[in-house]
Amino acid sequence: MTREFIPGTRRWVVKVGSALVTAEGRGLDHDRIARWSAQIAALRAEGVEVVVVSSGAVAEGMARLGWRSRPQSLSQLQAAASVGQMGLVQAYERSFQAHDLHTAQVLLTHEDVAHRRRYLNARNSLLTLIGLGVIPIVNENDSVATEEIRLGDNDTLGALTANLIEADVLVLLTDQAGMYDADPRDNPQAQLIDARAADDPELMRMAGGSSGALGRGGMKTKVAAAAQAARSGASTIIADGRKPDVLLRIRQGEPEGSLLTASGRQMPARKRWILGQRQVKGSVQVDEGAARVLRESGRSLLPVGITGVAGSFARGDLVACIGPDGAELARGLTNYDARDGRLIVGKSSQEINDVLGYAGEAEFIHRDNLVITQA
Repeated sequence: MTREFIPGTRRWVVKVGSALVTAEGRGLDHDRIARWSAQIAALRAEGVEVVVVSSGAVAEGMARLGWRSRPQSLSQLQAAASVGQMGLVQAYERSFQAHDLHTAQVLLTHEDVAHRRRYLNARNSLLTLIGLGVIPIVNENDSVATEEIRLGDNDTLGALTANLIEADVLVLLTDQAGMYDADPRDNPQAQLIDARAADDPELMRMAGGSSGALGRGGMKTKVAAAAQAARSGASTIIADGRKPDVLLRIRQGEPEGSLLTASGRQMPARKRWILGQRQVKGSVQVDEGAARVLRESGRSLLPVGITGVAGSFARGDLVACIGPDGAELARGLTNYDARDGRLIVGKSSQEINDVLGYAGEAEFIHRDNLVITQA
């Protein structure tokens, strides 16, 4: 059986995990990088635009510095990333030069996507590089990133990149055959998932954590990345990057790995930007009526539907909307800071002026700045 949507796709993001690119912690696996580069060159010859998101900078830095275990301190992680980034980029550059293709290094942090202008700059840079026939090599800027500005893992970065460039396909290359309905290391009866909807809530239950010493990601981050990529219309394939010509086999529509499909409903660009932000500064508790209106009608969140405010946030910050069941149901950019938010909890729009002493916005979060995260 072939996957018909693959042959017609024009823009891919290919993410390569640490366990694949670093030869089990002994430094970069140059042979594998060369093989992936040859496959990507073949895709480019067919008119497919490709952006690579590659792990491996920290792991390569560890190998170069002779460190056997991942350091715990932020400064040592940054140092390892700085050293390793040199080798990682050089490896991709040499491999793609063999196919007369240029590469470009693109380093991102959360701040590059949290601010609208920087987000658009990153998007424009990537699209310009693609238009020039260059292969962008994207990585998180680990040499300067702190926990406050960290994106978290390269699966998330892959999904964010797919959103930035409106990719058709996100390929997550890993050291597993794909995603299983249970952990195959613990359950020999585990079955490989062939195809599911990316927003299927059962996927997260099936996913396990990371078992690797080098990477930060695991199957849970891949499921979350697939759901995020799907919001911009990209389907995700989780496949074994060690298999010969795996990217070309995917291109030909062969059933490699696990396919997590997008619904076809593409989220507007502004809402994709909001959802791409990773730093939630606080939360608001909403009552059942407000939760229903948000889920079913896509309307704005009004102060009257809020029952509590948590955290410290400023006007314009990203906050989570928590339903009566304690689960997050939406995220959005608030029109009020936390102090004023606490004062207008449960108030009607007409009461805001009397409570605050100024005419504030009728909406706590306007619908244009709000994204539903729970079906």
